[in-house]
Amino acid sequence: MNLTLVTDIKAKWPDGQCSYSPGNPEELAIISVDLLVRELGTEAARAFIDQVFERFAHEPRCPAPEPMQAV
Repeated sequence: MNLTLVTDIKAKWPDGQCSYSPGNPEELAIISVDLLVRELGTEAARAFIDQVFERFAHEPRCPAPEPMQAV
C-alpha cells in the first residue's frame, strides 16, 4: 500500500497541548495509541484497542491463496 496522509492533529489538555502531523497509517496509529493511553490509562486503552482488533479478527487482509492442485 502506498498511502500518504496529509493531516494536522492538535490535542489540547487543561495543562498543555500537542500537535502531530502523521505521514502514514503507522504514524497515525502510534499517535492514536499515545492519545488513548494519556486519556484513558493503559488498561482502558488496551481494552479499547482489543475491541477494534476483535472487529476485524475474521477478515483476512488479503485473499487466501488458492489450494495447490495435484498433477
